[in-house]
Parts: sequence; structure tokens; C-alpha cells
Amino acid sequence: MPKATTNSKPADNRLKRKGAGTGRKQSKKAAKDPNKPKRPPSAFFVFMSDFREQFKKENPENKSVAVVGKAGGGKWKSLSDAEKAPYVAKAGKKKAEYEKTLRAYNTALAEGKNRSEEEGSDKSKSEIHDEDEEDDEEDDE
Repeated sequence: MPKATTNSKPADNRLKRKGAGTGRKQSKKAAKDPNKPKRPPSAFFVFMSDFREQFKKENPENKSVAVVGKAGGGKWKSLSDAEKAPYVAKAGKKKAEYEKTLRAYNTALAEGKNRSEEEGSDKSKSEIHDEDEEDDEEDDE
């Protein structure tokens, strides 16, 4: 007797990859404005900046970022609210400064006074002047 055959084919692993064979194009993200102010650090990150310095002094041979992060996270969890208060206060001050800077940035954008438009290009004035002179010399020839 002949063997029974099935019409199913083994699954192609290439089609199982994320986004493969869907026929959709991924949309590009909007370009980030380099002049936009950076978000302020949270209280934990303010704590970690101090903790990293202290940890490096106590353990100069340690080069692992993961070890420092785990030690800092454990220390942060063990702190009481009273011990966290100075870091929360510093983070609050940085947040207030950020909000003030962000408001100024947004009003400048709304008025159309974007810094990149005002500056023109990344070239210094002397570089632009040098290029103009080179163009003039080429035109004279």
C-alpha cells in the first residue's frame, strides 16, 4: 500500500521572524530636536550619582556596572523616607528648573525662533567666508 501523504509543508523559519512577510513598511520616527531640554533625573538617579562615587571609592577594583546598579538599588530600597528626602528635594529642584526651561523652549518654538534656524549652519563664519573666496577664485579662471 502506498504511504499517505499530506499536503502540509514544514513551516519556514524565516516567516516566523517579527515583521517578516507582512508587507508593511515600518514608519520612521520623527527626528529629535537636539535643542530640546533633557528630562530631569528622578530622586533615585540623583541618589545613584552620589552612590556611584561612594561605591567607587570603597571598591576601586570593581568595574562592573551591574554590580554597582544592584548595590545601589538594594541600598535605595533599604532607605527610609526621611533618608530619601534630600534626594527627593534635589530632584524636585531639578524638575522645576526643567519645567521653566521647557516653557521657554516651547514659547520660542511657537514664536518661530528655533535656535537651529537662527544659527543657520554648523560651519563657522570663517569657514563660510573661505568657501566664498574659493568660489570667487574658480569663477575668475
